[in-house]
Amino acid sequence: MKNKHHLSASCLIDIIENQRFGVEYQPIICINNQEIFAYESLARFYDVDNQKIPPDIVYSSLHDSPLSLFQVEYLQKKLQLAYASKQADLFVNLDQDSYFSSGELKEKNPFLKLFKDFNRSNIIVELIENSEINDAIMSLSMINNLAKNNIQTAIDDVCNPQSMLSTAVIQLVSYVKLDKHVLANQHNRNFMLLVKSLVDYAHTAGKKIILEGVETEDDLSFAQHIKVDFVQGFHYKKLFKQVK
Repeated sequence: MKNKHHLSASCLIDIIENQRFGVEYQPIICINNQEIFAYESLARFYDVDNQKIPPDIVYSSLHDSPLSLFQVEYLQKKLQLAYASKQADLFVNLDQDSYFSSGELKEKNPFLKLFKDFNRSNIIVELIENSEINDAIMSLSMINNLAKNNIQTAIDDVCNPQSMLSTAVIQLVSYVKLDKHVLANQHNRNFMLLVKSLVDYAHTAGKKIILEGVETEDDLSFAQHIKVDFVQGFHYKKLFKQVK
């Protein structure tokens, strides 16, 4: 999803040249036993004063330069894989535009080669939920390429009000991640009918549901009530592992 805010060219150059970025691993917790099932690797960026820059602003700015977008995304993925836990699966976010920016669409794609060489745990590639029809088309192509190489995929931000629901993409992924917007609208009866249908569909189709934004015991109880498989959020902040 493109963000309206953009960084200056000099700020982007500084981030790239000095590699002012890091990674944070957020645990994904099994709803049944409260044990860590996997980690999601989250990109972190910093300015010259070591202040955090929101990742969505960085990536939105990088979309103006496909080569720079690819360069930063690729360096980020190398960092995320290098410090990943050996004890749990790893979810990695990958922008569809980044994947195709290299110009290599199949076996020679640098991201695909990076994922296939990673043998410490399973990688699940997490796609951003679509805001444009072209995003959905690219997502389908990317999923097909990853699936041919036995790499599972997940779709992020489902039920976010600013996202477009691609039924074709949801049919192909192994994991569906419900946006924290679900928690904020849990008392909206009509909205929750849709969420229940998505959860029921996922389970019937052999997919797993992850609820994001879990911050309290009440959030956790709600997640159990709607029968998701996994939860993720600041309720589990003590389990974070950050590398910088």
